[in-house]
Parts: sequence; C-alpha cells; structure tokens
Amino acid sequence: MGKIGTLREAFDIKPGEVVSLVGAGGKTTLMFALARELAAPQKLVITTTTTKIFYPSSSDTPYVLVSEKDDEIADFILNKAEKYGHITIASENILSSGKLKGLDPELIAGLCRLKPVSCIIVEADGAAGRPLKAPNIDHEPVIPQNSSLVIPVVGIDALGCELSEAHVFRSEIAAELSGNALGDAVSPDTVATLITHPSGIVCGSPVQSRIVPFVNKTDLNDGLSNAKILASRILKAGYPQIGRVVLGQAKSRPPVLEVFTG
Repeated sequence: MGKIGTLREAFDIKPGEVVSLVGAGGKTTLMFALARELAAPQKLVITTTTTKIFYPSSSDTPYVLVSEKDDEIADFILNKAEKYGHITIASENILSSGKLKGLDPELIAGLCRLKPVSCIIVEADGAAGRPLKAPNIDHEPVIPQNSSLVIPVVGIDALGCELSEAHVFRSEIAAELSGNALGDAVSPDTVATLITHPSGIVCGSPVQSRIVPFVNKTDLNDGLSNAKILASRILKAGYPQIGRVVLGQAKSRPPVLEVFTG
C-alpha cells in the first residue's frame, strides 16, 4: 500500500470504533498518539485500560477521570467531557505504584453508546516495558468484546535479542508458542508466530474485529528494512483477520512510515 503518514488512515479508523491495543513495545505511546489524531470538536475520544497504566501526563491527555461509579462516569461524559475532546478514564488511582486501574470491559461496551463518544481506545494488555511478550491466556489480554479493531504492538528492537525475561515478557510461554528455546535469538518468525498463534498476542480478539499489527520503533538502525521482513512473515502466516501491517514510530512525526500489504 505504501506510505501513509497518519494513524487514522493507516488503521482505517472510522467513527464509533472501539480500538484495543495488545502486545508490547509502545502500546501506551500509541494509544495517546491515536487520541491526539482522532480528537475533534463536539466529539469525545476516551482512552482507558482494562489492566493498569501509569498516570498520564497533561501532554498525553487533557483530563483524567477516576471513578468506581458507572453512573458518575456516564454523567461526566454526557454533561462535561465534550469540551475536552479527549479524556482518560480509570476506576482507581493506585498511589503506591503511580498507576491507574482500568475499567471493566462491560462498562466500556456501554460507554461507546453514549452520544458524545466518537472512539474508545483501550490498552488491553501489560508487558512490563519489554518490546515483546506472550500472553498468559488464563487472564490476558482483556479485550472488550465490542472491539472493532485490535492492534497487536511489537517493538522492532526485539529482533536479535535473547529470548529471555530481560527482553520478552513471559518468555517461557513465548518459547513454547514459537518453538524456540530460551536463550535463542528472537527472529522475525518468532515474532510472527507469537502474533498469529491461536494462544498468542491476539488471542481473545472478537471474531468480528479486524486485526492490524503495528511494528513500532522503525526509526532505529535498519528498523524499517527489518520491519518489512517481519511484516511479510506476519502476512505470510495467513491469519484470516490480518490484511495489513503498519510500520511506524509512535513517538515521532510522522508516526507511520509505511502500510505493508504484501
């Protein structure tokens, strides 16, 4: 497909979408970058999590609403939130860790039906700061079942790293799913398998959702050429809900370098 500069175009995001981010290597950065692009007058973009995220800065979000009361959240959205264009919502501020506890997926399903809401972006997975992960399917990822778009995120800096807990979150599970041994170098095939395996990064995605992987940090040395190799391997796996891979750098401008379709 070639070069597309905006995240909205690259992921083909339409009004009313619920977007869930899973995986590792820049989910939070991508979430707020998406929100900045999608915010518009008389509309509201909500960023939230079904797990935990660090308390965002004022440059990430103009307002943070913390409440355990569903009716209080709904009232704020209907009567006060529209002037902000973008707000972040959480159920609890965990002072000991500096993190916010997220929302129940069923509440997220209800919030998307409120009139001002144009898009909800959900960080639905945790990765402890690693560039790559494998999920423990007993409890993650926590993807709202009304998600229309699931974005598995991987950092290109995972390639060549040792398959160990220092670089890959839940490395033992990653080794089992990918067929590698602990200590092996992470290859494009390793990452592609972790994305497309039935118990891999996108497990639990709704059957109606489209899945568009985002290969992040392609501004690193040889990042774009390596990302193209990785994207080719992902598409070659033939996962039915994956038709494109976005290559980019969520912290930079433009955030998208290329949309890869084969």
